[in-house]
Amino acid sequence: MPGHLRLGAALVFFACGLCPEAPAQATGATGSPKSSHLAFISDTQTPLWLEALVLGGHRNEDATDTLLAHIMRTRPASLFMLGDLVSFGAYTGSWNKMEQDIQALRKAQIPVHALLGNHELMIYPRTGERFFRDVFPAHVRTGYSVSVDSVAVLLLNSNIDNLDEIEQQIQQQWYSRTLDSLEHDPGTVCIVVCCHHSPFTNSTVVTASEPVRQRIVPPFIRTAKCLLFLSGHAHAFEHFREQGKNFLVIGGGGGSRHLLLTGTEAIWTDRAPEKKPLFHYVTVVRHGISLRVTVHGLRTDFHGVEETYVLEVLPSQFIGN
Repeated sequence: MPGHLRLGAALVFFACGLCPEAPAQATGATGSPKSSHLAFISDTQTPLWLEALVLGGHRNEDATDTLLAHIMRTRPASLFMLGDLVSFGAYTGSWNKMEQDIQALRKAQIPVHALLGNHELMIYPRTGERFFRDVFPAHVRTGYSVSVDSVAVLLLNSNIDNLDEIEQQIQQQWYSRTLDSLEHDPGTVCIVVCCHHSPFTNSTVVTASEPVRQRIVPPFIRTAKCLLFLSGHAHAFEHFREQGKNFLVIGGGGGSRHLLLTGTEAIWTDRAPEKKPLFHYVTVVRHGISLRVTVHGLRTDFHGVEETYVLEVLPSQFIGN
């Protein structure tokens, strides 16, 4: 059975509460309660032929299917997709399967939000962005925010070269103004900042983004309520701690897997215990003024998902630098 049909069937089972593993409340559009956690996934694109040739294939579409089906079953309060949803954003055929998956998630009353990756804008950026906006009409190309359970999630476009000078100014002004407003908002307890390109990574395939380090990271560091920075682009899981703040690379949504520089070759100190590629997504749950982050990794036999890494993120004033 083709991958999109397998996932479609799984999502129907989950949404209708027919899967034997599905919890009783996972009844799709009936209005039943969801979990309180937020889910984040990045780089779900099917590998391009050149990526598959150079990096090899590892049942990538099956990996994405299994991760999205698990997200459906656990019913997060919202799902955030951090770019490179599809392999070639300007080609309509690239969107068919992903659009079906997103429609199934939304039918199960799981809000799905996203930001632009580089694959959405590849070669024909205007066309790719138009197709992206068809699926995510509420998207703002410079950046926007979503708040759930006193957690504000900021989604920023890190394709800086695709923003003109005025748009870059608009982005910086909005970002600074929004962080300041949320910092003084009693209804906001924690802030999660997201973009596609990672400011830190030991990937052997892509490099860390200097524009993100220069433009997006400093305001995040300065804002006390900013507890977590999530990004993708590098197809692996990595955990960095810089200036008292936590940065996670979560690009394991199904794209071609990236090996990592390790030992003396590593550029940045990675706190993750495993330095090997991992298909995964992460969940975030607020506990008071802290966040509990769980990495849900695909089992090596592709038979299900398991917790592979758990991180408790506290405000920096409670743990120092």
